[in-house]
Amino acid sequence: MTNAQQKQQEDTMTFTLPELPYAQNALEPHISEKTFGFHYGKHHQAYVNKANELVKGGPLEGAALEKAVVESHKQGGALFNNIGQIYNHNLFWLSMSPNGGGEAPAPLLEKINEAFGSFDAFKEAFVAGGMGQFGSGWVWLVAHEGKLEIVKTANAETPLTDGKTPLLVCDVWEHAYYLDYQNRRADFLKVFIEKLVNWQFAVENWNKANG
Repeated sequence: MTNAQQKQQEDTMTFTLPELPYAQNALEPHISEKTFGFHYGKHHQAYVNKANELVKGGPLEGAALEKAVVESHKQGGALFNNIGQIYNHNLFWLSMSPNGGGEAPAPLLEKINEAFGSFDAFKEAFVAGGMGQFGSGWVWLVAHEGKLEIVKTANAETPLTDGKTPLLVCDVWEHAYYLDYQNRRADFLKVFIEKLVNWQFAVENWNKANG
C-alpha cells in the first residue's frame, strides 16, 4: 500500500492512531523506546483497529471521539472498551513530555494546594491513587465544578462519562511499565509525576474546563 492509499484509508476511518508530539525514544531513560513502541504501536493500534471494525455501519461511525466514548459507555462491552481505550491512551501520550515534571504552574498550583494541602501532598496522593487501582486501569487528575480531584478507574473506564474533565492521566496497565519497571508500579508512578508529567497540557485542559 502506498502512502497515498494509506492516507485515503485513514481518512475514511472513524478513529485513527494519533501522531505523537515527540519521538518514541524521547522519554528515555524513564520510558524505553521498546516499551513505547509496543504500547503505542501494538496495544493502542489494536484498540483503534477493533473500534473501527465495531462501529462500521452503526450509529457511531464517523462520530467524534468524545461523543463516541459517552455514547458507547451506555452500551458497554467490547464497543466501549475499545473506544474508551483510544481516548484514554490519546490523553496519556499528551500527559507526558520529554521536558516534563517539575512543579505545576499557576493557576493550577493554587488549585492543587487548595485541594491537597501542598504540591508534595498532591504527588503522594497521585501515586497512592495509582497504587490503589487494583489490576489494570488508570489514575487521573480531573476538574469537577471548579475543583481538582484524583480519580482512579478500571480497565477502559474514564471520568469523562461521569461529567468530569480529565486534565492528565497515567496508565497503570502492566504493559505501560513492566518491561522497564517489572512489578515496581510505584516507581513508575513517581517517575511519571516527577519527571514526565506535562503540566502545560493539564493547564490547557483546566482553562478549557473553566474558561
